[in-house]
Amino acid sequence: MIVIGIDPGTAATGYGVVVADGGPPRLLECGVIRTPATAPLAERLADIFEGVTDVITRHTPDAMAVESIFYARNVRTTVVLGHARGVILLAGQRAGLPVHEYAPAVIKKTVVGRGAATKAQVQFMVARLLRLKSAPQPADAADGVACALTCVLAAKLDAVRAMWRTPVLP
Repeated sequence: MIVIGIDPGTAATGYGVVVADGGPPRLLECGVIRTPATAPLAERLADIFEGVTDVITRHTPDAMAVESIFYARNVRTTVVLGHARGVILLAGQRAGLPVHEYAPAVIKKTVVGRGAATKAQVQFMVARLLRLKSAPQPADAADGVACALTCVLAAKLDAVRAMWRTPVLP
């Protein structure tokens, strides 16, 4: 199973591609899609859409995991973030991927064990879970990887739950 995880943002959209094929999960790629701060919003959204589409094309994932929106104090920030999420969800839908959305606190709790974890703690645990020599940089990329890991771990948990619901014949 290959999962692309996305941490939406208009200035920097973090992403991570994780593969889980029976052994421990492995990182295939992570990075950040950056957009120019002076560019019009429509241009920035197009850049995000194209960047996410490029990553999907390179890795042909089986699923997409996207961090859900958080409510910022600034309404404009929340609305603009919603636009970024919209083009990311569109890229996933166009690629025919099942899209899973996770709240930031759920991602942190899954990866770190604490819903109010700091970015540094998320980076540290992503590195530990994937057995990396150093944490993915920048923090936005680590957040994308954490989102993908959340999807992978949730799928494993669902498989275990399904196994326990299956009756065992004598």
